[in-house]
Order: sequence, then structure tokens, then C-alpha cells
Amino acid sequence: MITIRSMTKEDVEPVMEVERASFAVPWDEETFVKEVEENPYSFYSVIEEDGHVFGYCGIWLIIDEAHVTNIAIHPDYRGKTYGEQLFRYACDEAIEQGAVQLSLEVRVSNTPAQHMYRKFGLVPGGIRKRYYTDNGEDALVMWVGLK
Repeated sequence: MITIRSMTKEDVEPVMEVERASFAVPWDEETFVKEVEENPYSFYSVIEEDGHVFGYCGIWLIIDEAHVTNIAIHPDYRGKTYGEQLFRYACDEAIEQGAVQLSLEVRVSNTPAQHMYRKFGLVPGGIRKRYYTDNGEDALVMWVGLK
């Protein structure tokens, strides 16, 4: 059974497995612990199957603006709409907490993710040149009004 819920400190270890499998320059464990336990502006969600975490999404909410910090689904689970389910959950949570708009950065080469974000109404808003430190790739900034 697939479940989506708020992330806890106990989820950091499986989230790190997803992180390392998904990104060339993964965040470290300490960063996730701080995000979950200390950052009053963040909320993180995980998606799991029968207790096995295979994806997560992080959002910062500052006043009424939500910003997706990261989202990842383990490669073994991609292509099955789990990313969409998780993203919908995170957006609903942001709206519930008062967000009226949402933004994110996505690699210009990551067209599958861009396609998913467009399903949620996000549109391009600009380019951040050489945003990604691993290869200097540009980021496409995408936005959507939530209300």
C-alpha cells in the first residue's frame, strides 16, 4: 500500500538512499535532520510502500510563498506516477499552510520533471545561469499561483 506522510528524523536514512541514487551532488544527512527538526519554514513529505520510503519532497514556506527545495523518487520507482502523487500532496500541504504561490528550479535538461510540473500549472519564469554546481547546468525557474 502506498502512503504519503510527513517526514520524521527516522526517515532520514532511507531518504539518503533516495538522495544518493538520484543526485550527482547529494545533500548530506545532517542537512535533512536540520530541515526536519530545526527549520521552522520547512516541511518534508515522504512516499512509502508498506513502510519502505522510496521518495521525498521538501518545501520551504515563507509567509505565503512556497518553494520546492527538492523532490526525488528512487529510480526503481520512477515512471509510475508516484512523483505526481507526492508533488500533489506537497502542494496541498502548502496551500493548507497558507501558500498562494509556489516556485522551484529544475534542470533545463530534465524534461520529464518539467512535463510533470506543467501538469500542475507551473510555467517557466526565468533561467538561473550555471545554477547546478556538479556540471554548471542552468536551472529553469517555474512558478504557479495556488489560489
